[in-house]
Amino acid sequence: MAIEMHEGDLPADLEFGDSVAIDTETMGLNPGRDRLCVVQLSAGDGDAHLVRFRDGAYEAPELAGLLADRAVTKIFHFARFDIAVLERYLGVRAAPVYCTKIASRIARTYTDRHSLKDLAAELIGVEISKAQQSSDWGAETLTDAQRGYAAADVLHLHTIRDALDAMLEREGREELARRCFEFVGHRAALDLGGWGDVDIFAH
Repeated sequence: MAIEMHEGDLPADLEFGDSVAIDTETMGLNPGRDRLCVVQLSAGDGDAHLVRFRDGAYEAPELAGLLADRAVTKIFHFARFDIAVLERYLGVRAAPVYCTKIASRIARTYTDRHSLKDLAAELIGVEISKAQQSSDWGAETLTDAQRGYAAADVLHLHTIRDALDAMLEREGREELARRCFEFVGHRAALDLGGWGDVDIFAH
């Protein structure tokens, strides 16, 4: 496994194929308040690329272009948050997307455990540590533990997606999942617009 650090944007010659796993690290869980610090990506090849952002420096044309590229599926876990924070700071809505949390909730109705840690353990037999989840991602220097944590969040998403796809097909729920993936960008826009805690479908 290789972890490559990049400051402010991806290299222009970096390619990810037809799908890329993406996650974000922020200063908190409010995309309107808590700034974007790191975006991590993997092509599913065992390597991870971490893009580090300094406060206020969010001009990243290569990364923004990848997010907007309709030929590349972006794989997230809890896409609703990542899409919102990426749109808030990079000015682009990621699409098309696949969300392993949404897929899990639709396919794995026998459990209420849908975290990335749970999915990795059950579906692919990989233990993921969450020890660095609440660490300071805005620090001047990221530790090796932080880098390893960030990488782990994207290194296994392709394999998890494949396992969930098999379950969705078995249960006849692929189309339902696909339509939810198409909607999640709009759900993220509602979050950014102030409807984060409002169920607009309620009576």
